[in-house]
Amino acid sequence: MTKDLEQNVKEQDRVTAEIAALQERLAALQHDHAILLNMQQALGITAPAAGAAAGAVVPAPRGKDSGARRPDTKKPGTKKPAAKKPAARKPAAKKAPAQPAQPAQPAQPTLVELVRQYLTEQNEPRSAAEVTEALDRTYPERAVQTKVVRTTLENLVARGGAHRSKQGSSVFYTVAAEPAPETAGNAEGAGPAQ
Repeated sequence: MTKDLEQNVKEQDRVTAEIAALQERLAALQHDHAILLNMQQALGITAPAAGAAAGAVVPAPRGKDSGARRPDTKKPGTKKPAAKKPAARKPAAKKAPAQPAQPAQPAQPTLVELVRQYLTEQNEPRSAAEVTEALDRTYPERAVQTKVVRTTLENLVARGGAHRSKQGSSVFYTVAAEPAPETAGNAEGAGPAQ
């Protein structure tokens, strides 16, 4: 019985030491994460959420009622140890010093705004591939994709912000003319003056 108690105490000490080491490692990782986020923000880089790039799926933590049971590791012929006393609390790991606030960066224009602006500057209709190529040259850090630009152009067409025209099997887009400001005479639905 005394031997079991000694083993239990040793095991508690070992687990407590592991927990303390893991907490220190977690604090260091959180500190590094904060620094990396600040660097990323300062450089103006946008990246996918953690784990999304690798396609990692993180399962939800298991609760006590998860149904999974730990295999019995007790040696045959040993008695169940007495109820464990709670382990002494170790002081929490020191928090990283607060990072100085980074100056707010101006908001970047949305892809819709960039596409609309590009089409406004053009004298003739452009294809989605041409729009993508021009935006990719102007904004290489955005890594613009043709499929996304085509979807953006189609959304602009649906909202009346652009016009679509087909020439053979190719689709070209132009910016829609801004509607003239309404006057009291045609605001009532009388239609535009001829």
